[in-house]
Order: sequence, then C-alpha cells, then structure tokens
Amino acid sequence: MIPASLLFGLCASVLIGVGLIGLICHPQPLRKILAFNVIGSGVFMLFGAIAKRGAAAGMAADPVPQALLITGIVVAFSATALAVALVLRLHDATG
Repeated sequence: MIPASLLFGLCASVLIGVGLIGLICHPQPLRKILAFNVIGSGVFMLFGAIAKRGAAAGMAADPVPQALLITGIVVAFSATALAVALVLRLHDATG
C-alpha cells in the first residue's frame, strides 16, 4: 500500500512536469498562464503533502503550513486574474 503523502508527492511532481512542458512548448500567452497555474497547483500539492507527512510522523499538527497554503492559493488566483486582464488589454491594443 502506497502512503498518501507519497502519492500526493508523485501527483505534485507530475503536475509540475506537465506545467513546465506547457510553459516551454506553447507560445500563446493564455496557455502560458494556464501552464503556470498548473505548476502552482503542483507546488501547493507538494507543500501540502510535506505538511501532512510531518503531522503523520507523530509531531503536533502545525497550522502555519495550512495558512501559507491558503494564502498562496488566494495570491495565485489574484495574480492569474491580473495576468489575464493584461493579456486581454494587450490583445485589444495589438490585435
């Protein structure tokens, strides 16, 4: 049986890899933004897996990684909205 933290770590690695491939291979700005979001999701999942692994090892549950994870998700959403708005304005200006 595979431990859950290892499974989440492997899924996070796959997400980061897929995002890097998308970031490198696609020239369109919107696809680059989406690939960057996939990388961010992988990093968030990896960070959550590391935090869970520490709690599963018998240490007391630390709320700091959870708070950082939630804050990171909110910041990533805001940055994505700003990037999409900038891409739309660039498209309107250049055609």
